[in-house]
Amino acid sequence: MHSTTEPRLLSLREVDLRLVEGAWPWAEANRAAIDAHWEKLTAANPTLFNGRVLVTRKRRVDGEVMTGEVIAVDYASFLAMRDFGAPDPGTGNCFAMAALRAADGAYVLGIMGSHTANAGRVYFPAGTPDMNDVLPDGRLDLLGSVSRELAEETGIAPDEVTIEDGWTAVFEGARIAMMRRVRSPLPSAELVGRIERFLATEEQPELAGIALVRTAADIDPATMPAFLQHYLRHVLA
Repeated sequence: MHSTTEPRLLSLREVDLRLVEGAWPWAEANRAAIDAHWEKLTAANPTLFNGRVLVTRKRRVDGEVMTGEVIAVDYASFLAMRDFGAPDPGTGNCFAMAALRAADGAYVLGIMGSHTANAGRVYFPAGTPDMNDVLPDGRLDLLGSVSRELAEETGIAPDEVTIEDGWTAVFEGARIAMMRRVRSPLPSAELVGRIERFLATEEQPELAGIALVRTAADIDPATMPAFLQHYLRHVLA
């Protein structure tokens, strides 16, 4: 899901995405290519699991509110959309990220493990939305996703940090990274140690390590996607 256009930022007060039923016409029309792509991916990484995830469509922004729909699709179709360059106009990936910052100002990011679909890449705690992120009324709970992914990837519970209000949406082609500011009372050295101790207890941790960003010089274009680089340069300016 890569884009040649410059990412853009937008402050949002509310995001209202709702689950709808139905098939994904693009995936149905391109099933053979999707299956062949999945076969190559799983040959290289057999730990990939073809579960159900959510893609966004019919999104609209009015002032500080974004609305739209999400539909459930198989992970193979989702990865094909990403790797084929987001070929279905109007459909994409909207996901939440915990923009974790230590008390001394350093941003704390994770290096994805070798068994993940983004091995070696550097991100804030995040995950592709799935049915676990859908509330009983059908709304996509992106704030809940922030808390869940933060705990699952780093072991940091929501009551150990301050989750600030509002979203910073970073639009990059069909990808929308919903950044939520999360502040820890711990300085970066203690916070990193806390996370590393948690990772050491995990049988298969999602993260292979931690990366700190204190200044723009710490931004690594080789491992960080364009939307993340854009966000970090914005908040560090």
